Amino acid sequence: MTVATGPPDTPNLADQASDWTAAYVHIPFCARLCPYCDFAVVTGRDQAAPRYVAALRKEMGMEPEWGPLDAVYVGGGTPSRLSPEQLGSLVDDLRGRFGLNDGVEVSLEANPEDWTPRLADGLREVGFDRVSFGVQSFDPNVLSTLGRAHTPDQAAAAVGVARRAGFRSINIDLIFGTPVETDDSWRATVDRALYLQPDHLSLYALTVERGTELSRAVAAGAPAPDFDRQADAYEVAEELCRAAGLVHYEVSNWARPDHGCVYNLITWAQGEYLAFGTGAHGHRGGVRRRNVRRLEAYLDRVEGGIRPVQGTEALDPWSREQERLMIGLRRIAGVVPGRGGEALLRSPWGERLKRAGVLGLVGGRVAVLRPLLSDEVGRAVLALQPGER
Repeated sequence: MTVATGPPDTPNLADQASDWTAAYVHIPFCARLCPYCDFAVVTGRDQAAPRYVAALRKEMGMEPEWGPLDAVYVGGGTPSRLSPEQLGSLVDDLRGRFGLNDGVEVSLEANPEDWTPRLADGLREVGFDRVSFGVQSFDPNVLSTLGRAHTPDQAAAAVGVARRAGFRSINIDLIFGTPVETDDSWRATVDRALYLQPDHLSLYALTVERGTELSRAVAAGAPAPDFDRQADAYEVAEELCRAAGLVHYEVSNWARPDHGCVYNLITWAQGEYLAFGTGAHGHRGGVRRRNVRRLEAYLDRVEGGIRPVQGTEALDPWSREQERLMIGLRRIAGVVPGRGGEALLRSPWGERLKRAGVLGLVGGRVAVLRPLLSDEVGRAVLALQPGER
């Protein structure tokens, strides 16, 4: 089965994704910790990679049989710090344990400074067909502030290497709103990214997460991201991506036809996905679960034959409906109204958002008409009460 074909913003594609299945595999190793990062990562522990890969493979064997899978997403951390052989062994185990559908998307995240022709060719040989580069910016000052190790030229070269190696789909991640960034440098960053003709572009506002180096710096008096300037940057990116022919299909994501990220489409549609590794989150059988975050705790549990689950959550029907709206309304295609959507449109918040041109019905679906204000819609969803009709 081939999935995610056609324009990525179509309602049919958004709805079909709820029936697809995926697996997320977390690789926690990083060369350095970026100041804004609050993910489950470790630095200076690359020597533990063989032990960790063995634990991942053992954890996969603990998961009840299921599948076959439509997408595999290897994230981090920095998956590109592992060898193609190590990463390939994980894909092989997923194939052997659960099966992989025809047309399966096998994706990984990578840092430009790790990317070489040998690595790219090796990853293609073991089955990876999509790569997402953590470029973040093409401005050296912004890269330095964000703690990134690569140069703009390394980022551009990495895209070219991936293309020559035969990757089917290439994504570039960018971050906007770093205080040292100027309007001109952000426009230049997006222009350069688009010049490289990526198949997919993900754009995220710099966020101050609690417990990060960035949050401590801001608390000590360093400048925080300016929300108004971030809004301006977002609108500039919308304009440039539209002119380049990329389709806006989720608040932070643009893609060419046939290049919507299958794994992301599944998560936004409340589809089911397995999760392996430190801090990984999964959803299966109506139950969400999360793994322990600490590397040693994860290794000790798995090596001791214990599943590394930190907690589980079975959503009640109303909470599941609110979640369907929260994540589904991030998609440009919107959602089928259902009980929650109808309540949202009738609620006081919903009425105000409709009058402001932020929320409306498009082709019988509830949709956010101004994606920049999606957070306002999310707050309106959270304000809904179970008894509302």
